[in-house]
Amino acid sequence: MGHPTPSDDNKSQWFDFIKEVTANPSIPFDHHWSKFQQIFERQAPPDGPPPVWYPREEEFSSSNLAQIMLDLGIDNYSDLHTWSINNRPAFWQYVIQHLGIAFEKPPDRILDLTNGVSDPRWLPGAKMNITDSCFQVPGDKTAIVSGKEGLSDLTVTTYGELESLVNRFANGIRDHGLAKGDAIGIYMPMTMPCVAAYLGTVRSGCQVVSIADSFSPDEVRTRMEIAGAKVILTVDQYYRAGRNIRLYDNVKEAGIKRAIVIEGDNKAELKKDDITWEDFLSKETSFTSVTDDPYQYSNILFSSGTTGTPKAIPWTHLTPIKCAMDGHFHGDLSPNDIASWPSNIGWMMGPWLIYASLLNHAAMALYEGAPIGPSFTCFVEKARVSFLGVVPSLVRTWRTQRAIEGGDWTGIRIFASTGEPSNREDYLWLMSKTGYRAPVIEYLGGTEIGGGHITGSVVHPASPATFTTPSLGLDFIILDDNDQPVGENEIGELYLIPPSIGLSQNLLNKDHEEEYYTGCPNGPDGEVLRRHGDTIARLPKGFFRAQGRSDDTMNLSGIKVSSLELERIIDTHDSVYQSAAVAVQPSGEGAEKLVIFAVLILIRDCKTLQGELQTLIGKFLNPLFRIHDLVIIDSLPRTESNKITRRSLRAQYLSYK
Repeated sequence: MGHPTPSDDNKSQWFDFIKEVTANPSIPFDHHWSKFQQIFERQAPPDGPPPVWYPREEEFSSSNLAQIMLDLGIDNYSDLHTWSINNRPAFWQYVIQHLGIAFEKPPDRILDLTNGVSDPRWLPGAKMNITDSCFQVPGDKTAIVSGKEGLSDLTVTTYGELESLVNRFANGIRDHGLAKGDAIGIYMPMTMPCVAAYLGTVRSGCQVVSIADSFSPDEVRTRMEIAGAKVILTVDQYYRAGRNIRLYDNVKEAGIKRAIVIEGDNKAELKKDDITWEDFLSKETSFTSVTDDPYQYSNILFSSGTTGTPKAIPWTHLTPIKCAMDGHFHGDLSPNDIASWPSNIGWMMGPWLIYASLLNHAAMALYEGAPIGPSFTCFVEKARVSFLGVVPSLVRTWRTQRAIEGGDWTGIRIFASTGEPSNREDYLWLMSKTGYRAPVIEYLGGTEIGGGHITGSVVHPASPATFTTPSLGLDFIILDDNDQPVGENEIGELYLIPPSIGLSQNLLNKDHEEEYYTGCPNGPDGEVLRRHGDTIARLPKGFFRAQGRSDDTMNLSGIKVSSLELERIIDTHDSVYQSAAVAVQPSGEGAEKLVIFAVLILIRDCKTLQGELQTLIGKFLNPLFRIHDLVIIDSLPRTESNKITRRSLRAQYLSYK
């Protein structure tokens, strides 16, 4: 035998360390991180990011991806992805049959490209309602496991019980004068009644208007008006992070004329024309789904952004197929899984979780409250969560606040992460909580995709904070400033290559063509490209790393740098909890200046801290990147999908100055 390559030797050393951790779980994470750096610090750049998890043979062979490769006679994932984009109708036909998507009338064919790839017609001639595909398992199978902040007891809802409540809500819609096509707002935490109301609305032929439970009255009113919603479902109040959140008060302040209110322990004082949840529900537990063309709107969601008018993105009865496909093949969800993803109905991951779970015959675990303390840690353990979705800021909170110390999360077999770019140290820490048995599958996409465009899988090695593949059935290209494909270790803007089920084709309040296609370059072979706005680094060995949004790139001293790169350095300072880097033009024109907004762990003199941060940036990035100003704030503004709204910070700074 020849000598192992340096990367083979590194892999061997890392697995030896994992054995050490398995034998002694009390080894502090600081030692894990030091060991990781020590083992991989000399890894040559051509070897790519260092994987810390590899699929074992039994994990590979039992995966959903192994099944599709076996069915199609394909030997490896790379060939599978190539087949899925070169044979898109055949791929989606396989997905539809494999997931058991139900139709009242089957489609005449899978795809019609008469109007081009930017305006395809999927499943022409079909009649369907996607909720009929959500209840195709025995009624006594667990559908939802529910928990609440501060309470140790769990509640289990079966598929049969959930469908009965779905039908009672759908009948209530009809009984109270609402009709097919009407829009109904949902503004409440992600709970079992929320899921039932969501599916009942879709089953009735109406449209859900998804509104995050963190939104103010003005934001609620704006979204209801854009969607033309006639009624809103909310809760009187709920408990989160140790305090009562009064959502019905917000609804009244927003001036919403008609509300359905879920009461708590005390009766709510309802205004005229409002009705309680119990009075709205029908006693009838059967309902025949309203079927129609798959392009009928089922859900109106809104783009990132809390300033200006949000972009209203309609989901159709097709979009959930994309959610379920991603969950099945990239998340490896199966009927034995219990999936949890702390979210809300106003962010696409709320509806995504509903469909990815139920269309894959799995269960979902829903936690009402703030997912940051011992109560949530205990919930994950007691609910036997096997698939846990996260966002990077949540992981950072768990780690810095030692929020999951003492919990046993070894039952988790897969983590998934979305919402914002992650960092290696936090995600190595997360994987360490399962003894490195569970990989983190990064998942990047958007509401207008219905899921992800770049992700990972359980058949790929996992290196913290990296991606390994485009999503099946979809492809992309990364272009530099000259519209040329980037090479290894280069950064560019990601463009999608349509078509795919899940990609939006309409917007309620903006020109879809202008938003996503106008001004896009063609691909190297003349392909039509679709704008999405993500900046991606192409790394060796087939890895990728998210670099933030393309509109978060700034030009400092003639050098382009992303906000994310700066924030990663700033966040390493002992006094900084979180930061946002923003480029401003103080006079409205001329060179961009760097302004740092920081949330502090320790109170510090601002000028002294600015000097220390400048030293860090100069040492680890570029001394030409000069901090123009440092602003200390209590918290960073975020969208419902947890993205930092740098535009609002920029506007706030300029108006103040």
